[in-house]
Amino acid sequence: MTSSTALLTDRYELTMLAASLRDGTASRPSVFELFSRRLSGGRRFGVVAGTGRLLSLVRDFRFGDDELRFLRDNDVVDAASLRYLEDYRFTGSIRGYREGELYFPGSPILTVEGSFADAVVLETLALSVLNHDSAVATAASRMSIAAGERPLAEMGSRRAAERSAVAAARAAYIAGFRSTSNLEAGRTWGIPTMGTAAHSWTLLHDSEEEAFRSQIESLGTDTTLLVDTYDIPTGVETAIRVAGTGLGGVRIDSGDLPTVAAAVREQLDALGATETRITVTSDLDEYAIAALAASPVDAYGVGTSVVTGSGYPTASMVYKLVARQDATGSWIGVAKASADKASHGGRKAAFRRLEDGVATAEEVLVADGFEKLDGPASSVGGRPLQVTFIDHGEIDSAHEGAAGTASAREHHLRVREELPVRALALSKSDPAIPTVYIDVE
Repeated sequence: MTSSTALLTDRYELTMLAASLRDGTASRPSVFELFSRRLSGGRRFGVVAGTGRLLSLVRDFRFGDDELRFLRDNDVVDAASLRYLEDYRFTGSIRGYREGELYFPGSPILTVEGSFADAVVLETLALSVLNHDSAVATAASRMSIAAGERPLAEMGSRRAAERSAVAAARAAYIAGFRSTSNLEAGRTWGIPTMGTAAHSWTLLHDSEEEAFRSQIESLGTDTTLLVDTYDIPTGVETAIRVAGTGLGGVRIDSGDLPTVAAAVREQLDALGATETRITVTSDLDEYAIAALAASPVDAYGVGTSVVTGSGYPTASMVYKLVARQDATGSWIGVAKASADKASHGGRKAAFRRLEDGVATAEEVLVADGFEKLDGPASSVGGRPLQVTFIDHGEIDSAHEGAAGTASAREHHLRVREELPVRALALSKSDPAIPTVYIDVE
């Protein structure tokens, strides 16, 4: 295994590259756009996530000896293509929505500009990252909204592939979760980590009391004890007897959670443990969290639903050529016209129209040539949505790493306040705001 990300791609990207080198179109200036035609699952908004990861992966998109040998041995591309790939570095530019930003159908989430050869090979990688991370972030944001001020912990590593689990933890954190159980996510992205014990810890010992005493001796009284291995009322009584009324918390992982949480709160208060927190887990999603809004719950732990996008594991984004130069050097907009898969050609500038701080529309200016957008874009009201991530091959590292992740989280929590009230509902519906295209002549 190498650090190269170049083969995290589909074969047809390279066969198109080879054909374009052969017919002379490889160097033709082109603009690709990553967007979503619709929001998955009737969601009312989407959340952009994965951009910071993608930039780091683009930095490592290099064809070393191992990658070139594989392509040659498997007759993937011809000799001319191998020579091109040997020196490949993305030298174009990438602009797009900041990570953590909200998006809607047709939002130009990412714009990749460069030669056709430069840009086409990034399609699979860009879609792989943003489709996964944005699906997780969108689900996580809905859960965060349902939870209100109560903290959410991501604990879905065992329900995802090992690297996807790390990416999912990051996406959930950007969208409002406060911590993760995944240590690699903590190390790589600076996300606070959490975790105490599973049911196996209690089952290991001869009694529940023995297990609780050992955990308290190891982690202190501020730990959280899992009280539902056997009988919940007995578990709560044992937990307080062992730890005292200063016990940090108890966790409930089974049963009818609203009913059980109310009974546990009543029991804790009767025992004098009025400050002991209640955390609930047990296959939570945004709907279960919303149903617990009136219950005496202090925190939630979410696993399967968040790392799988709560039933929609992809954001259904696509990567399409939207503008290119013709043989004379003039820019022309191009678009797919297939039924139900039509797209809007042309380069775009996007703005969020706001009234009294509330989003009312996604306004997208469209033009064939770049220069046509400069004047109109500067005079349009609303909040500009696009920033530059890569400028002629130079990556803005501010969007990467732990610092970039923290910045994306701050941005998301800030712009989420712009959503109209109807966007906060969990039922399926149309997007919260319309996407309006404005052609610039």
